[in-house]
Formats: sequence, structure tokens, C-alpha cells
Amino acid sequence: MSALTPPLGRPLTEPTEHFRDLAVLRSAVQLRDANAVAAAFEALPDEDDRALASWTVAETPDCADFLRETAAGRPGDPLFRTLYANHLIRAGWKIRSGARAEHVSRQQFDSFHAHLRRAEVLLIDVCAEYPAYALAWYLRVTTARGLELGRGEARRRYERLAEHHPHHYSGQSQLLQQLCPKWSGSWEEAEGFARACAEAAPEGGPQGALVAVAQLERYLEIAGDQDTRAAETYLREPAQHTALLEAAARSVLHPAARTDAFQYVGAHNAFAAAHSAAGRHAEAAPHFRTLGDRATEFPWGYVGADHSATFARHRKTALAKG
Repeated sequence: MSALTPPLGRPLTEPTEHFRDLAVLRSAVQLRDANAVAAAFEALPDEDDRALASWTVAETPDCADFLRETAAGRPGDPLFRTLYANHLIRAGWKIRSGARAEHVSRQQFDSFHAHLRRAEVLLIDVCAEYPAYALAWYLRVTTARGLELGRGEARRRYERLAEHHPHHYSGQSQLLQQLCPKWSGSWEEAEGFARACAEAAPEGGPQGALVAVAQLERYLEIAGDQDTRAAETYLREPAQHTALLEAAARSVLHPAARTDAFQYVGAHNAFAAAHSAAGRHAEAAPHFRTLGDRATEFPWGYVGADHSATFARHRKTALAKG
């Protein structure tokens, strides 16, 4: 997989702008070339890359008819049924929006759940026919959360995924969201799960970023109560600082880390955002140097309203100090 490395400039938040493989995949979807789409997924080196690639497909404009028709025409092939399910999930979540539940209307919820139930029908069949199919199980962790099936069901689905793919970072990221208080979990569960995944993962894996994400989720909850100073104080606690440094050293800053894999871009962004929100700009610098212009909307939207401008501002400060 080849990553583009343009001169340092405006943040590139669209993955197809900095990964050629994803740009090729999106082009294949736009051309309605099913064989090229299948070949692109076959060429990806691991399941986490396929997870991100599936969102590139799902977010391609006007892809619904192509995915639905191809899925119907290839009934024994799990890929296109799963990709169409992913599109339904994405469309449903767009209707729901990212707002807290109290700010989402009944009509929005009804349409959101209807999309997810349609996706579930497809994914249940794929998982029954292909029990080790990671992409479908990963998406079912997502639908369990959206359909409010509870932490027990979300964990059950994650455990089915982990039976065959024990360090599936994308699946872990989805379950982490479920374990946060905003989805009826607790900080003890969320932070404990993040630490456990980071410690169990192979050295150089992206899983350490789950520690950063858990910290940012708690930071956002504290800041959401209009107490930004208290949120920053939480991030600056010695225990949180140490946990972040240890997680980064074992994961994205380890010599075994891959710099060309899709998920490492999100992982470095998570570490950079957590250090930046805490005011530790020099410690964010190694992550920004690795990233260059490769930004992600999540989690920078937690740190500032304009995620692209927030990334650029903190990158400038970090590189000057680091």
C-alpha cells in the first residue's frame, strides 16, 4: 500500500487524498466496476484496512443502486452484501446525526433504526454463512450500538469477531464507544477495555490509540458541562499522561509500527489530539511529524468546532515546540 506524502500544507481529511488505494477503490465504485472493487479489497493486507475501505465505498456519492444491484447479482459473495449494509448504516447515521439522544427527533430515530434493521438482515445472513467474516461482524458491533441492543449484545458480537480476529482495531473502536457512559456504559468499563486491548496487542499495533480515544471521550464529557478547565486538568493528570506515553511507545511510536496502513493515520491523530488538548504540544510533535497533512475528522472535532483548522493550529504549535 502506498501513501502519498505531499509537502506540508492544508490538512487532508479525506482518506482518498492521501491513500492511492482508496482513491482507486472509489473510482471503481463510481465506474460501477464490481470486479475492480472486489480486487481492491482482495489486495488489502489486513482486516482493519478493509474496514476503513468499506467506509470509503459507503460514502461514495450515488453508490446505493450499484451496491444493491451487485449484492443481488452475487448472492453467494459476502463482500457486496456487506458493503451495501455499510452504506445503509452510514445513511442511517447521517439521518440520526451525531447529536446527543435528547436532541434527536422521534422521526430521525425511526428512520435511523429502519436503515440499521435493513443492514442487520444482510449482515445476519453473511455472518451465518461466513462465521469468520470480519467486516460483517465489525459492522454488527456498530448496529448493536445504534439499535440500542445493550452492552451485552455488543460484547457478544465483538467476541465473535475476536474469535477469529483478536486484535481487530476497528471492532475494538466500535465497542469502546458502546462502553462509554453516553451509550449506557461507564468510564471504568471504557478505560479498562482500552487498556486491555492496548496491552494485549502486538507491539507496533494501532491499538494503543484506544487509550487516547478513551481519554478524549472523557475530556469531551467534562468539557460538555462547560468546564473546559476541568477537562484539561483531567488530561494533565500524571496517571493519564503516563498511560498515553506508554501506549504510544508500545504502538504507533514502536519500531514495528507500519506507517502506510490506513488505521495508523487515525491512531496518530488520536494521540496528537489528546496531547494537544492537554497542552503538551512538544509530545504531540512526533505524531504530527509522522502525519504530515493527513488529518482525520475524528477526534479533532472533540477539540475544536472546525476539525481541519484545529488540526492545522495545533500542528503549527507542536512542530514549533517539538
